[in-house]
Amino acid sequence: MSALHTLLGERFEQGEAVRFAHGRDESWHAVQPPDAVAFPQSTEEVSAIMKICATHAVPVVPFGAGTSLEGGVSAVRGGLALDLMGMNRVLAVHAQDMDVHVEAGVTRKALNEYLRDTGLFFSVDPGADASLGGMASTRASGTNAVRYGTMRDNVLNLTVVLASGEVIRTGGRARKSAAGYDLTRLFVGAEGTLGIITELTLRLQGQPEAVAGGICPFPTLDEAIGAVIETIQSGLQMARIEFLDDVQVRACNAYSKLSLPETPVLFLEFHGTPAAVAEQSDRFSEIAQAHGGGPFTWSGLAEERTRLWEARHNAYYAARALAPGKEGMTTDVCVPISHLAQCLAETKADLSASFLTAPIVGHVGDGNFHTIMLVDPSCEAEMAEATRLHDRMVRRALAFEGTCTGEHGIGLGKMHFLEEELGRAVHVLRDIKQALDPDNLMNPGKIVPL
Repeated sequence: MSALHTLLGERFEQGEAVRFAHGRDESWHAVQPPDAVAFPQSTEEVSAIMKICATHAVPVVPFGAGTSLEGGVSAVRGGLALDLMGMNRVLAVHAQDMDVHVEAGVTRKALNEYLRDTGLFFSVDPGADASLGGMASTRASGTNAVRYGTMRDNVLNLTVVLASGEVIRTGGRARKSAAGYDLTRLFVGAEGTLGIITELTLRLQGQPEAVAGGICPFPTLDEAIGAVIETIQSGLQMARIEFLDDVQVRACNAYSKLSLPETPVLFLEFHGTPAAVAEQSDRFSEIAQAHGGGPFTWSGLAEERTRLWEARHNAYYAARALAPGKEGMTTDVCVPISHLAQCLAETKADLSASFLTAPIVGHVGDGNFHTIMLVDPSCEAEMAEATRLHDRMVRRALAFEGTCTGEHGIGLGKMHFLEEELGRAVHVLRDIKQALDPDNLMNPGKIVPL
């Protein structure tokens, strides 16, 4: 560690408080602190750090805003946490090409504030003000994915530092390429286990001429999801369509000072021209009524929409406020849209029959939903029940040809489900890991155990 201290000076820290702050994320997993924390300011410094760590076999865990949800930043073998938040420069905006080059520590809100006067915006919105490097590492998604796609769809090129300290770039700025293996998508979603993302080139979108958003309550979960499926099949161009069950609505009402009906509710948003937005909103209202929902109340006023979406983004904290002092054991799955209603209904039945409080929220436009099980980690009965519910939810999704995680990632929490989902393909993941990181230094103990 002395070589790292010589390289970084005061930007190398070993104090207990800073180590513990870098040993946990927003998940329920126990803190596992690193032995030290480094705060690099450039790709060149990250490369120099990795060369030292490779020489001395020091494990390295990349760290961004700390908002991940599956224990992905836990330092299970100690070593060095690499805090990339000081690498927060927007390096270039190519407005004509609608892309931007940034360092990994830039957050999504900071980027969109920077782009405010360009007529462009970055569309991936996971709710938390996560770092863009972290979002790429976890293949983040969020409320806008139904229209604009996930991080997988919006990253054009990465600068990555490998375990050896070598720096590579995975592509260019062209909108498509058939040149060799798709290295960009190899590192998107790798959760820091194959290399450290230090710079990104991202796809941008044009700011819509008009935006309208609103809410629509439904008597039952089945009717709400039926409206979602018909809306998708009818070809309506939604920007967002979010589901909150009755428990989550009650939490949001209390936490965000709303007065929504405490029944299953859909939050929606439409982008386009004023005429198109009005037409889409009217058409959805008809669909909702046919499924027993309504009224669909919508508005084009920015302040009203902001209040609603802030409440949606704060759903995790609202849920935790239902049981002060308890942790939120969060999980997510994603299934084909045709199986969404049954998967959600069976999950809701499990949760309703349990003694745990567990709201459901979902990006239902792409078949993705989450539960937030409120538990006391020191209570064996509560943890056993939460684990039982979690496992049933995941295995149900896999039975419906879905996935154990739509956007949270594998991290620590879902490693044992990956082989169930992928079968022998897990051996290919292990081979890739061993080829790029033969000494198992890059975020060890995550995704694929060696």
